[in-house]
Amino acid sequence: MSDKNLDELIRQWTLLNAIEHEGEADTGAIIGKIVAEKPELKSDIQELKGKVNGIVAEVNGISLEEQESELEEIGAPEREEKEEGGLTELPERERYSNIVTRFAPNPNGPLHLGHVRTAVLSHEYAKRNDGDFILRFEDTNPVDADDIFYDMVREDLDWLGLDWDEEYIQSDRVEMYYEHLEMLLEDGNAYVCDCEPEKFKGLRDEGEPCPCRDLTAEENFERWEMMKDGGYEEGDAVVRIKTNIEHQNPALRDWPALRIVDSTHPRTGNEYRVWPLYNFSVTIDDHKMGVTHVVRGKEHEINERKQRQLFEHFGWEYPTAIQHGRLSVSGTVLSKTQISKGIQEGKFDGFDDVRLGTIRAVRRRGITSEALREIVLDLGTTKADSTLSMDTLYTKNRRIIDENANRYFFVEDPVKLLISNPPEEEKVSLRLHPDDSERGDRVLPLEFEDGFLKVWLSKSDLHDADVGDVIRLKDFFNFKLISKEPLKAEFEGYELKDGPKIQWISKKPLETEILKPDGSVESGYSEPEVLDLDIGDIIQFERYGFVRIDDKGSVIKAVYTHS
Repeated sequence: MSDKNLDELIRQWTLLNAIEHEGEADTGAIIGKIVAEKPELKSDIQELKGKVNGIVAEVNGISLEEQESELEEIGAPEREEKEEGGLTELPERERYSNIVTRFAPNPNGPLHLGHVRTAVLSHEYAKRNDGDFILRFEDTNPVDADDIFYDMVREDLDWLGLDWDEEYIQSDRVEMYYEHLEMLLEDGNAYVCDCEPEKFKGLRDEGEPCPCRDLTAEENFERWEMMKDGGYEEGDAVVRIKTNIEHQNPALRDWPALRIVDSTHPRTGNEYRVWPLYNFSVTIDDHKMGVTHVVRGKEHEINERKQRQLFEHFGWEYPTAIQHGRLSVSGTVLSKTQISKGIQEGKFDGFDDVRLGTIRAVRRRGITSEALREIVLDLGTTKADSTLSMDTLYTKNRRIIDENANRYFFVEDPVKLLISNPPEEEKVSLRLHPDDSERGDRVLPLEFEDGFLKVWLSKSDLHDADVGDVIRLKDFFNFKLISKEPLKAEFEGYELKDGPKIQWISKKPLETEILKPDGSVESGYSEPEVLDLDIGDIIQFERYGFVRIDDKGSVIKAVYTHS
C-alpha cells in the first residue's frame, strides 16, 4: 500500500472515530482499526503510530461540523472481508469417550503472555467437549523449581478463568517414574551410560553404539542402583532410551531420560538424587493421566518424536497432537531468566513490574483476562507464528472495559487558574459514564478564592493558549483567558462552542501518581470521588486514558492501562 493510500485510510478512520467521540479521535483505537485491515503493518508499528498521531492532531484541530463534512466528501472506510478465524473443531473427537487435555508449566517463574496460548487452547478444547483439564507442575529439575511459583501459577490461571479438574506435581511421582524405567531396563529398551558426554556424542553422530549399549539387564540394574545410592557423581552417568542408533536425525538416537542432580528440591528435599528429564516424565504422565489431546507449540516437534518412541517401547497409543505456532509479544519482557535477573539486580520491582509481560504485570495494568482469552481463541491453532503487539491487545481490551469504566478527571502537572464572575454554584454533577445516564453522577465541589472560582488544569492544556482564547471546562462552562502570568480568566457562558475542551478539578484535589508502561511516573490531581474507588477498579481519566487503581493512601496511585 502506498503512503498516499495509507494516509487516506488513516484519515477516514480518524474522522469516523472523531465524529463518534464528540470531535476527539483516539490514536490507539485507530491503530487497531488499521492493523485489523492491514496486518502487514504490524512489522513497523512505530512508523504507523507516527502517521496516525499526525493525522489525529490535524483532525482534532477542526470542528465537528468540518469533520462530518470531510468524511461525507471522502467517504467512510470500507472493511475488507476477512476469513473467519477462531478455534477449529477438536481433531479426532470420535476416537475418545472422554476428552482430557493438560497444561504443564515449570514452576521456575510466574506465567507470562507466551504461556497463554497453550493454556487457553487446552482449557477451551476440554470445556467445549465436556472433558477434563489437568494442571500438571513439571518440577523434575531441582535446580530451578521454587516454592513460591506453584501458588503464583495457580493464581494466574484462576485470574485467566482457567479452572482445572485435576492437579498433579511431578516431584510427587518419582517412584512411579522409577518403576517404569525399571520395566525398560528389564526389557532392554534402556541402559545406564557412563561414557564421557563428548565421547558419546561423537559415536552417536557417526551412528555407532557406545560400549554401554550392550550391557545385560543385570549390569544395568547394578548401575541404576549406583546412580540412586551415590556410586556415581553428578554428571558421571545417565539413563538412555534405546532407539535406532542409525536414525537419520542424531537427536533421536539413544536420548537421555534420567540424570543425577544433587541439588535440594524445594518440595522433596534430598530424598531423590536421580530425576527424570522432560521427555521421559511427560510420556509417562500423559499416558497415566489419560491425556487424549496434547496441545503444544510446533517448536516441540523433536520432543514429540522422542515421546512417540517411548510410547512405542511401552506399547501405548499416542494421544492426538495439536501443534500451534509460536506467539511472541512485542514491546515487553518475557524471558524468565531476564525477569529473575532483573529483579535480583533491582532493575524490576517484582514479578508485577509493569514493564514485564507476566500475567501479574498485565493484570496490574488493567488488561482483562477476557481480552487475552479472546485474542488466543481468535488465533486458534494455526501453525503460523504470530506476533502480538501490545497495541492489538489494547484495542481488544478497550472494547471490553470501555462500557464499564466510569469517567473521572485527572490533571497532570497542575496549574491554578482563577476565573472571575463565575456562576454561583457549590458543585457540579457530571455523569459517571457518558453513555449510561442510569449509572448516576459524580460530584465535583467548587472552591472560591476572593470571589474567583479556583480550578486546577493540566499545564499542557494551556501551553499553546493565547490571551483572548475561549476554552471550555469540560461538561461545565466556557472561560476566556485574560492573563497567563498570573493565570486568570473570566466566565464566558455555558453555550457549547468550537474550541478546546479540557478536564479540570476545583475543590479537594487528590494528589495522584500514575505509573506508565515504561516505569516512569506522572503526577497530578484527580477529582475527590476517586478516593471512594476500590483498589483494582478500572476507570478512565478523560482525555488521558484508562487506569487501574493500584493503591490508596496519602497519594492515590494508579497504573496506566492504555488510551
